[in-house]
Amino acid sequence: MKCPPTKNRSQLRKAFTLLEMMMVMAIIAILVGGVIGLTKNFSGGARIQKAESEMQSLAAHLLQYKNLAGRFPSSGQGLDALVTKPTSAPKPRRWNQSLKAVPMDPWGNPYIYKMPGKDPSTYEIISLGNDGQQGGDDDISSQDAQ
Repeated sequence: MKCPPTKNRSQLRKAFTLLEMMMVMAIIAILVGGVIGLTKNFSGGARIQKAESEMQSLAAHLLQYKNLAGRFPSSGQGLDALVTKPTSAPKPRRWNQSLKAVPMDPWGNPYIYKMPGKDPSTYEIISLGNDGQQGGDDDISSQDAQ
């Protein structure tokens, strides 16, 4: 009587078991959760950098306005003086629209413009930060960034 050929263990086991698949899925879920948790912290830093970058851009437009008008816009005129021609002093001799619209900060709040700012010789641009409230720890000022 002839015995059928025996298969060694490696030939019999060609597929993963359900338990092994579940363990692999659990490991992947833990890794993905960790990556998502880390990127949430990075997005806050990215918004701060974007606000500082927009403030630098607004500073360049304000300097152009000063070169044409002789001084920076008043607090009453605000950053809108970069978009629409001011009707009150200081009016630029030659006005050109330097912005299509004043950008909102990365949290969706308008930038605050003060003239004079903390330093009485110049302006200050403020982003209210994540909480949208003035005076919080997350406020970003153009004079702090300098």
